[in-house]
Amino acid sequence: MAEAQKPVTYIKTPIAIHYDYSIGVGSSTFMRAIRGGRILGARCPDTGKVYVPPRLSSVETASPMSELVELPDRGVVYTYCIVNIKFYDQVFEIPYAYAYIILDGADSAIMHLIQECPVEEMRPGMRVEAVWKDPSEWTESMENIRYFKPTGEPDAPIGQIMDEIRNK
Repeated sequence: MAEAQKPVTYIKTPIAIHYDYSIGVGSSTFMRAIRGGRILGARCPDTGKVYVPPRLSSVETASPMSELVELPDRGVVYTYCIVNIKFYDQVFEIPYAYAYIILDGADSAIMHLIQECPVEEMRPGMRVEAVWKDPSEWTESMENIRYFKPTGEPDAPIGQIMDEIRNK
């Protein structure tokens, strides 16, 4: 009977939540382009900055942004995170890296997985390029880009790049 008096400290309960989410016009445009193997941004008419994914209005001036800009699938690591903690349904072998990547011609960053690079070699300014899935597998998903990998080109001066973005 004393065993029954002990507090319960753990209960495993499977829970699922199903919901529909509308990503909006800007992100829909972006995802349709991704399905076609293209990356789109939108240019602010006031500052000239290019935001990826496209937005309907400028984050700085609130002006409508209707000019779409096709961007290359290459860029520069702005900052990164090394993942060292295993979690439920872990897909990647740890450690691995996620990075904010400023695509060439963009003024905002996207976040994506970095592979084909030992984590101890990760650094801001490293030039990277996308590794895409086979086109037959493409959907409206950022998973069409499997990951980014180093290009082997010389590092970009990340401080200079950020100064240029701020001063645009």
